[in-house]
Amino acid sequence: MKAFMDKDFLLETETAKKLYHDYAENTPILDYHCHINPKEIAQDRHFDNITQVWLGGDHYKWRFMRSCGVEEKYITGDASDYEKFCKWAECLGKAIGNPLYHWSHLELRKYFGYQGNLNKKTADEVWNLCNAKLQDPATSARSLIKDSNVTLICTTDDPIDSLEWHKMIAEDETFDVKVLPAWRPDKAMNIEKPDFPAYLEKLAAVSGLGKIDSFAKLTEALHVRMDFFASMGCCVSDHGLEYVMYAPAPAERIEEIFQKRLSGASLTKEEEIQYKTAFMLDMGRACHSHDWVMQLHYGCKRDNNTRMYEKLGPDTGYDCINNFAPSADMANFLDALNQTDELPRTILYSLNPNDNQSIGTILGCFQNSDAVAKIQQGSAWWFNDHKTGMQDQMISLANLGYLAGFVGMLTDSRSFLSYTRHEYFRRILCNLLGRWVENGEYPEDYETLEEIVKNISYYNAVRYFKFPLE
Repeated sequence: MKAFMDKDFLLETETAKKLYHDYAENTPILDYHCHINPKEIAQDRHFDNITQVWLGGDHYKWRFMRSCGVEEKYITGDASDYEKFCKWAECLGKAIGNPLYHWSHLELRKYFGYQGNLNKKTADEVWNLCNAKLQDPATSARSLIKDSNVTLICTTDDPIDSLEWHKMIAEDETFDVKVLPAWRPDKAMNIEKPDFPAYLEKLAAVSGLGKIDSFAKLTEALHVRMDFFASMGCCVSDHGLEYVMYAPAPAERIEEIFQKRLSGASLTKEEEIQYKTAFMLDMGRACHSHDWVMQLHYGCKRDNNTRMYEKLGPDTGYDCINNFAPSADMANFLDALNQTDELPRTILYSLNPNDNQSIGTILGCFQNSDAVAKIQQGSAWWFNDHKTGMQDQMISLANLGYLAGFVGMLTDSRSFLSYTRHEYFRRILCNLLGRWVENGEYPEDYETLEEIVKNISYYNAVRYFKFPLE
């Protein structure tokens, strides 16, 4: 029997062990998509206790605790940090088969040196150990990043953001990790939301163009802000979509829809989709003109529990997979941009693992010499970033595309402890490749295997995004 989470955790063959320990383990980390607050990096936040750095804002853990029947007061309520931690420890002790069990223990080992198992019996031991470490003045947001061997982070930022914290970080010569903004214009796209008119007023104020009273004026304001983001080092956009829709309409029709919404009238679903199609086509063309990578995250139905949404708001653990994501619409959307040679480098992430094969076939329709693997399938995302999901995504990509050109893992996290997800991914990657080698499905060519492992772990992303690291 193998020991629990030893140095060869998830590495089932001698080849896998060599690939991981010789090539992947010490390769730097590039986190090109996360939800870290740049203010906490700029101010080098110190955390009072493990609950603050581990449970705050982590809806993965919140969902699991609810499944365990924990009262909401111990999750997002007014219970003390100690009480919340103890409840989490009790739940984690029985999280067999859940990636949270692996992630949590990888984090405890890497950042706090804890080699045991967290459960209700060890909660006090771990609470005291972690908090003692966090009281060390040397343990802070920046030190956690540096200790993780991270070279660059892309945050997720709204077009109206001042990016003041990014500026402060960039000007601080004592911190050499690059922290770049990423363009996330969802609020300008979501025309059906009640706060859409109020958002337009904020966008008008920061763009300096006056009242946004037409779709043309909206796109002009967004382009002004994109220029500003580009001046701050931004080279990637990110779009959260229910699904990729494609229902093109003439420009005058889009203006009619925009004016209807400004009048306070409700839009039909068809009108909403026509507007969003026009919006995303404009964003795609703008990304191409800026030489940015465009990321499309889709396949999610959000805020399903209305009662809890009204109490806690979005991003609190009440989202699910949307099983409706027609591949024809995705292909048509990419083709519309490609017809005018304005298709940017694009990464497709579907929350639905059933979309792996359709994505794999769509990629091949639009690859060319503009970039290696110009159209990418994104890493197993959100509900899929577990062992099975990662393996299935990489096997599908290998079967239908170019796994060696894959840009690899991201954290998609709000936690400074989540960088061990890159370790988790790399172990799974090396185990998969090692199995293929030992099965005789790929030669024992370590020169090529080293290149593949290091590139997927780090260097493909550096080159694909054109980050200023090489």
